[in-house]
Amino acid sequence: MSRKRRQYSAEFKTKIVLELLSAEQTVAQVASKYEITAKSLTDWKKQFLSNASLAFDVGGATKAYKEEIEELKEENDALAKKLGKTTIERDWAVGKLKSLDLSNKKDLVDSKLSTISMTRQCELIDMNRSTLYYEPKPIQEGDIKVMKRIDEIYTEISSTYGYRFMHRQLLEDGFAVGVNKVNRLMNQMGIQAIFPRKRRLTSLKNQQHKIYPYLLRDLEISKTDQVWSGDITYIPIKGGHMYLAAIIDWHSRSILSWKLSSMMDTALVTDVLKDAIEQYGTPEIFNTDQGSQYTSFEHTQLLKQNSIKISMNGKGRSIDNIAIERFFRTLKYDEIYLNEYASISDLRKGIDRYINFYNFDRFHSALGYEKPMNVYLRGVKKSA
Repeated sequence: MSRKRRQYSAEFKTKIVLELLSAEQTVAQVASKYEITAKSLTDWKKQFLSNASLAFDVGGATKAYKEEIEELKEENDALAKKLGKTTIERDWAVGKLKSLDLSNKKDLVDSKLSTISMTRQCELIDMNRSTLYYEPKPIQEGDIKVMKRIDEIYTEISSTYGYRFMHRQLLEDGFAVGVNKVNRLMNQMGIQAIFPRKRRLTSLKNQQHKIYPYLLRDLEISKTDQVWSGDITYIPIKGGHMYLAAIIDWHSRSILSWKLSSMMDTALVTDVLKDAIEQYGTPEIFNTDQGSQYTSFEHTQLLKQNSIKISMNGKGRSIDNIAIERFFRTLKYDEIYLNEYASISDLRKGIDRYINFYNFDRFHSALGYEKPMNVYLRGVKKSA
C-alpha cells in the first residue's frame, strides 16, 4: 500500500527554509527534525532564494503581474468578440440550412462523419431523422388519371377552381375521389386557384422565408430584359408526371430557359435561373410566386448576387404572374394534351421542339403578330 504524500503550506516551507539559512543546523538535522527529505529542503531553498529579490521590488512584480493580467484581459476580450462573431455566423448559417428544401437537407447529412452524430446533424438542419429512411411510395395508376384530369380542368375549364370546385367537377366527370384527396393532389401538383380579388393562401410557402413585395403593379413594361418571370407547372406523362420550370421575358414573351425535373424543388428553379443568366444576362426585375422554391436562400441569393430586384405575387394571386401562366396554358393546349409521351426523353424532345417553334416561328397576338424571339433580339440590339 502506497503512503499518502504530505502537503505543505507556503508558510511552513518559508519557516523551514529560514531555519535552514540560520546555519544553526545541518540539512540532515533539519530534515530529521521535521521528517522531510533532504532533497525537498534543497529544492525549497533554491525556490526561496530565486524569488527573494521580489521582496525588494514589490512594485516591479506588481507591475509585471498587472501587465500580464492586462494582456490576458485583452486576449480574452478578443476571443470573446471572435466567439460572438462566430456564434452570429453559426446562427445565420444554421438558419439558412433549416430553410432548405427537404431533398437538399437529405443530401447534407453525412453518415460517415464521426465528429457529429447523424442525430445531431438532423437537429442542426431541423429535419426529423426518420425522414432520412423514408422512401416515397409510387403513385397509384388511379391517382395519375385523376391528376391528369385535374390539370386538364385547370387549363381548359377554369383556373379559378379551388379544390372543392375541382372535386365537384371530377365527380361530374365520373371520378370516384374524395375532396381531401383532391386537395392533396393539387398541392402535390403545385396547382393553385387564381383569384384576382380575393386573397386566399393556396401556394406552398415556407413561413421562415422572406416574402418580397410585388413590383409590377402599375409598372409599364416597355423593353426587353426589364422584367423576367419564373414559374413551375405540372406535366402529365404516361405512368407518372414531371415538373417544368421556365423563365419568360415579359416584354417579348420569349422563353429564355426551361428545365424538366421529377421534383419541384429549389435546385430546379435555381438551375433554370442560372441558365437564363448565362445565356441572356440579367433583367432589372425577376417576378415569381411565393412558393418555397423561389423564396429559398439559394434562389434569392442568386438574384441578389446579380443585382436583380426581387418581386413576388400577392398571396394567392397567380394572375400577378400572368405572362408565364399564359405560356404554360398555350404549351399544354398546343403540345402536351395532343400527345401521350411514353418516356421522359420523348417529353423533353416534344417541349424543346415546341418552345423553339413558339420562340422563332409562332405569331403572338399580344406582340402585334410578331414572333417572340424576333422582338427580344431586336430589343437587345436596341439597348446595346
